Amino acid sequence: MSFLRIENLNICLKEFHLKNISFDMEAGDYLTIIGPTGAGKTILLESIIGFWKINQGHIFIDNVEITNDLPEDRQMGIVYQDYALFPHFTVSQNIAYGLKKKDRKADESQVTEIATSLQIDHLLHRKPGTLSGGEKQRTALARALIVAPKLLLMDEPFSALDPKTRRTTRQLLKSAIEKNGTTVIHITHDLEDAWSMANKTAFFKEGNLLQFGPLEDIFFRPNSGFIADFVGASIFEGQVQERLNGNSIINCNGFSLTSLDTAEVGKKVQVAVRPESIIVSRNQPSSDISAQNILKTELSGIVDEGRSCLLDLQINGSCINGLVAKNTVSRMNLSIGDTLFAIIKSANVRII
Repeated sequence: MSFLRIENLNICLKEFHLKNISFDMEAGDYLTIIGPTGAGKTILLESIIGFWKINQGHIFIDNVEITNDLPEDRQMGIVYQDYALFPHFTVSQNIAYGLKKKDRKADESQVTEIATSLQIDHLLHRKPGTLSGGEKQRTALARALIVAPKLLLMDEPFSALDPKTRRTTRQLLKSAIEKNGTTVIHITHDLEDAWSMANKTAFFKEGNLLQFGPLEDIFFRPNSGFIADFVGASIFEGQVQERLNGNSIINCNGFSLTSLDTAEVGKKVQVAVRPESIIVSRNQPSSDISAQNILKTELSGIVDEGRSCLLDLQINGSCINGLVAKNTVSRMNLSIGDTLFAIIKSANVRII
């Protein structure tokens, strides 16, 4: 039995429509929702908590329909990117306010316990105006978590934080929700949120749910070229030339890629390869290497992404991106114009 069930959800807001949304979540799932701006992600969250009138469809929690329940009766918490803290309250009072909204007496030990789990117990006497962005966000999270919500909804909660604070807050939140077994839906534009937190991901575009499922499916088995491009995969147009030993051989603009995915011979397809799936070498590997794809490329660009570098590799006028550790660039003494071999296992070449 699913914990949260959304059935055929439709919302019409003048020019915007959320269309026929259906999905299920199990208790303890962590779902990240991704997609371009204006896709309807926030409207979905606010519909689940009860801020918008639903034109059609149903919402169930623990197999009980809550479609028309008031927001305060749904046992959910919501956290926005702007914190929404009371400036005249202390951190302690802001956290305790979550309990007061539920007509429950604020217990000092509860406040201290949740504050300690998020490492803000030393700030309980302070007011929001004296806090850093990360401290404010952790206060907002503590206020939402103290009521032990059945479902925690978050709308880009880490977007205003610097990378180091974002990583720390992610780790603290993950520990807190795992301890309480909280089910989470988290809207984000930072794909690292999905990688580090989620077990499921949903992709929205223009009010439509394009793909829903395990995290790995969205990133490694996208069902459309749009999703593949959004999550950073290199995409090639090609045609299936033959089936050989259970593999599909695809001609992509004059070079071949071998995939474990099945497609009919002669069929035009799109092929996606994630940058993490590419190994680069200065020397051509031996022919008995287990990887099915060895491409001779020219290095045309190196993009510094902090802890890693994205390599632009040119082959027959097409570009394929490889992601390597930052020290790999210096260790291999890479420079523009170098000849490099891109090695890709056939399991990592996905037909979409």
